[in-house]
Amino acid sequence: MTTRGRFITLEGGEGAGKSTQARFIRDWLVERGREVVLTREPGGSPLAEAIRSLVLGDWAEGVTPPTEVMLMFAARAAHWHTTIEPALAAGRDVVCDRFVDSSYAYQGAGKGVDEAALQTLERLAVGGHKPDLTLLFDIEPELGLQRTRERGEENRFEQETLEFMQRVRESFMARARAEPARFAVIDASRDADAVSASVAQTLVARLAPVSEAAA
Repeated sequence: MTTRGRFITLEGGEGAGKSTQARFIRDWLVERGREVVLTREPGGSPLAEAIRSLVLGDWAEGVTPPTEVMLMFAARAAHWHTTIEPALAAGRDVVCDRFVDSSYAYQGAGKGVDEAALQTLERLAVGGHKPDLTLLFDIEPELGLQRTRERGEENRFEQETLEFMQRVRESFMARARAEPARFAVIDASRDADAVSASVAQTLVARLAPVSEAAA
């Protein structure tokens, strides 16, 4: 019988360096003999990537919170059923840049979508499935937004206000406090190498069977 893969998600505000650390985690797992699928949200399957272009687009009519959240969960449903669940069932680890927690932080705390509505959409899109490990890359919103401006390629979410990003950060931290067995909080204000070192320590502690197998 094939052992189910591990589902690892990365969360955090803008400018937290999640994409860099997602690639680091993939490489860390591959070095230990794991097969890994690296993916992202919104996106991660052909249909979900098409929806991503709609979500991130700068539409003249605007994108209301209800429209945004339903697009997000439509992409997530396609992503889950097409990419994530088949990979996990085949024994591959999945490393995903953002997942359900981002919707509670951005569309929920950030834009005021009712939590009960988010819970209904979550059940519809992914059922009761949760990540095995969620790494929350925590950063002061001022620093995170400064980093995104320095990159010079802001999307619609990276153009949100400081107050919006503070609500997002508080939501992420509240979720981490509520589920300490799933979450690990990483200080993302440091340089990438220092953050990667903390990530590696966390993976060793939380994914002991993987690290031991490589010893």
